[in-house]
Amino acid sequence: MRPIRIPVVQATLSRLMAGWMRLCFATIRWRHENHELVEAVWAEGGPAIIAFWHSRIGLAPAAWDHDRGQPIRALISLSPDGQFIADAVARLGFPAIRGSSQKKENPQKAKGGSQALRDALKWLKSGGAVTLTPDGPRGPARQMGEGLAVMARMSGAPVLLLSLSCRPAIRLNSWDKAMLPLPFGRGAIVWDRVEIGRDVDPSTVIDEWTRRLTAVEARADALVA
Repeated sequence: MRPIRIPVVQATLSRLMAGWMRLCFATIRWRHENHELVEAVWAEGGPAIIAFWHSRIGLAPAAWDHDRGQPIRALISLSPDGQFIADAVARLGFPAIRGSSQKKENPQKAKGGSQALRDALKWLKSGGAVTLTPDGPRGPARQMGEGLAVMARMSGAPVLLLSLSCRPAIRLNSWDKAMLPLPFGRGAIVWDRVEIGRDVDPSTVIDEWTRRLTAVEARADALVA
């Protein structure tokens, strides 16, 4: 068994990571762009879906104001490694909905993904917000499936496309080249907003949404370059 999958190791690491993220988020000098889009969602008070590429999962909690925004939950993979991430983000106010739309060849994971979708839709119907990574949990990086658009169409919730960047930062040698923050640096938070009608085929919006989410990421990187 990999050490990170041992429960006591996961718990310890998740506490350390959550503490580290709090320190970084509090000391980074953040620059915001298109912040009025998320301000409008907070003011509307209804359901919302927040999507960002998997590489920014270590930064994303900094973007949500828990005092002003809707109660929020994070859709996180059923994989053993996903538990470590779930524990860390839960400590930052993002309780997990566990599941994944990936790995359809595995019936157990497909079942988990279906249950997660139902749980997410129920949470959205109650007026909450859901975050997800449309290229997770294992990529390929920046390739979007239909899960995000299906959830948006079924719920009627607007989708906020989000990216964050910071400098200096650590880039992991992982499939997504994940970015982890360092304290006392510069950061950027950039938003976009898309929606889908209930009579629209989700497959028809994937290319545009992929392009726009990638553009948001590139803009966040440019703001701290």
